[in-house]
Amino acid sequence: MGCFEVLALRDAAGPFFLSYDDAFSGASGNDWAAARRIDPAAFGPDRTWHLDFRCYAIRRPGDRYTLVDTGIGPEGSPASAWAPVPGALPQLLAGSGIDVRRVDTVVLTHLHEDHAGWAVTAEGMPMFPNARYVVQQRELDALEAGGSEMLGYVVRPLRAAGQLHPVDGPVVLSGARAGADRRTAAGRRGDRIRVVPTPGHTPGHQSVLVEGGRHDQVVVTGDVLVHAVQVADPDVAYRYEADQDLARLTRRRLLDTARRERAVLATAHLNRPFVELD
Repeated sequence: MGCFEVLALRDAAGPFFLSYDDAFSGASGNDWAAARRIDPAAFGPDRTWHLDFRCYAIRRPGDRYTLVDTGIGPEGSPASAWAPVPGALPQLLAGSGIDVRRVDTVVLTHLHEDHAGWAVTAEGMPMFPNARYVVQQRELDALEAGGSEMLGYVVRPLRAAGQLHPVDGPVVLSGARAGADRRTAAGRRGDRIRVVPTPGHTPGHQSVLVEGGRHDQVVVTGDVLVHAVQVADPDVAYRYEADQDLARLTRRRLLDTARRERAVLATAHLNRPFVELD
């Protein structure tokens, strides 16, 4: 993608604790049929929902890295109650030639336990010692108000280490400066990585746009959509969305924009990492 390379890293895979039709409401028979065509591996026996738990590494010039999400984490992480821990992210990074010391930015799309598990080690130290951890301030505010276990597991250790980097709204992380839409003489955008708020699944959910030119874009979706049925029909609700109406609106906007920009979706939980829209 321009000067960037986007690598999909599957931290884990396994069945969800709810069947797919218990987890999602409002889907028609045609929606489920379309979802099977998009992601057939999601459909297991006895209505099982099979999903991946995926992170993305973005290789930047100079052998520097931006990591989007950190998976389910080690044994004993908050995701242990329901996800197939331990995750494989440390081994996947090493196998891809990625030194954790060269990761200088970690974007946490949101602070659910299956997306921030390897943000810290089992000893409570930041896994990526030289990284700023980018989180929307609204996500932190909601977590503080709700008293989540993730406060003690992730937020406080990162804050104590001076590595928590709250942001408020859209931010350019790499490439063109914030607020700029840098273009070449040919009218192409400059290569850049930016975060944009995509609330609904959680109050401060954000997604990542990797842009390599006017019509080259990868959208790292986080949990804006968690199953192919929500690609087939963005109005299908997921049981664990904090605000289902806002999540629907966000999903429609993201998918409409992705189609217009001819973007590729980089998904967290579909069994195929990259999805091109019709």
